[in-house]
Parts: sequence; C-alpha cells; structure tokens
Amino acid sequence: MPKKPAKPAVKQKPPKAAAPAKSRAKPTEADNWDSRLGFLMHDVSRLRRSVFDEFMKPMAMTRSQWWILAHLSRHDGMIQSDLANVLDIGKAALGGLIDRLEVSKFIERRADDNDRRVKRIYLTSKGTQIITEMRSKSHEMSERILAGLDTAPRHALVDMLTLVKKNLLAIKDELPFN
Repeated sequence: MPKKPAKPAVKQKPPKAAAPAKSRAKPTEADNWDSRLGFLMHDVSRLRRSVFDEFMKPMAMTRSQWWILAHLSRHDGMIQSDLANVLDIGKAALGGLIDRLEVSKFIERRADDNDRRVKRIYLTSKGTQIITEMRSKSHEMSERILAGLDTAPRHALVDMLTLVKKNLLAIKDELPFN
C-alpha cells in the first residue's frame, strides 16, 4: 500500500501568557486587614506629626499653631467659626490659639466687610514668612520620609491616600450624627 504523503506540520502558536490578574478579592478576617491598616495609618500619621513637631521646635511653634497657619495659608481670611469647624477644634480652644498667634503677630483679626460682628482671620507678613520657613522644613522632612520612592510611586501613594480620604468622607457623611 502506498504511503500517504505526510501532512505538513502545523505550526502551533505558543499559548498566550495569562495577563496578571488584578486581585480584587476582599481580605478575610484571618488577614486582620482592618486592624493592620488602621494601626499602620494611625502610626504613620502620629509619627509624621511627632517628627514635624521636632522640625518646628526651633520656630517655637506648636502643632495646633502651625496647623492653623498652614490652613490659613491656603484659605486666608476665613471666619473664625468656619476655621474651627474645618479644623475640628472647639470655638473656645481655637479662640485661645488665635489670641496667642495674634500676640505673636502671625495673624490678625479683622471685621468682615458685610457683618462687623464676624471676625475674619488673616496671615500677617510675619505669618507668611513663617509659612515659607515651615514649607521648606516640611519639604525637607517629606524628602526624608519618602526616601527610596521615585516619582511614580509617590504619585501613586498620593492617589491612593486621596481615594481613602474620599471614601472616609463619604462614610462620615452617611453617619447619623452628621
């Protein structure tokens, strides 16, 4: 019997490598995710504040004072009660801090143009100068904190933390006491 001609070998394509799966699986209770994440975020925040306090010591600036000045540097001329709400500080406590910052000539209170009963808070030139120094110290500290992270991971970290903040604010808005 005559042999059939051999079929030409069909070249098979190598199997496609599976794309890396994006893991969206929720952590289990055994992963203790919530506890670790909460502690990590708290520790990072606490340590950053503590280190920043040390960076600010030569300026004789307390955390509460620099927090007020930093906020005013972005929203100068705020009404005192609005500032208290934004910073989540009691009005009386904020009043005392504002008094000390005013005595130090970092800020000044001015009557509102439309309602003389309302006081607006403004940075003075001395306040603006200390903000410039604080920003320089903050940049120096941030560079040390983020050592080992190139630009892309830094941006990714900011994006992730911004999303976490957005989610927390949405949850806060849903809570019954708001």
